Amino acid sequence: MKTIHLGKQNSIFNHFIREIRDVKIQNDAMRFRRNIERIGEIFAYEISKEMEYKSKDITTPLGISTESLMTEKPVLATILRAGLPLHQGFLNYFDSSDNCFISAYRKHKKSGDFEVKIEYISSPNLDDETIILCDPMLASGSSMILAMEAIMSKGNPKHIHIVAIIASAEGVDYVKENIPMQNCTLWLGGEDAEMTAQSYIVPGLGDAGDLAFGEKI
Repeated sequence: MKTIHLGKQNSIFNHFIREIRDVKIQNDAMRFRRNIERIGEIFAYEISKEMEYKSKDITTPLGISTESLMTEKPVLATILRAGLPLHQGFLNYFDSSDNCFISAYRKHKKSGDFEVKIEYISSPNLDDETIILCDPMLASGSSMILAMEAIMSKGNPKHIHIVAIIASAEGVDYVKENIPMQNCTLWLGGEDAEMTAQSYIVPGLGDAGDLAFGEKI
């Protein structure tokens, strides 16, 4: 599986990563959501370079211009609720795309451990489609694999672009080892070495869903 680290390139992208990590800035929920959205827009621009294109003549008021245009539109998928601002960033650019939403939750056990369960998926037919599956954080990687399996229950996509803003090294390894199809690309903003027993990435940024939408009980 091909892996692309946008955070290793020198660009404005890294300024947005810094702001969502910075405890002095991230407590402004509106700014946090908007930074996540802008990160999604940059990912969308970079992923658009991987799409199929064809030349097309465009009539202008003064003549004909030949432009190279995408011949496909990806299906945009995200895991609720934390993924919504990132999803919106993609939708701002791929504005005619169909959408897929996956509801996942942690089922806690008496021992203190938990397992991730997929509760619901709303999706179009995904046969032969290019999918962009985004979630701000890739911690253990289990929810991402379960989301991919849920997606593949709705059809046989030709390619899946997996997008995470911050990932743990352990989660990246888990996804690579358990991915249910090989024709995938993993896009990362940053990769952190550590993860807590509660599956929070260190240094990470905290709980993306709580920072975007408020603490849950």
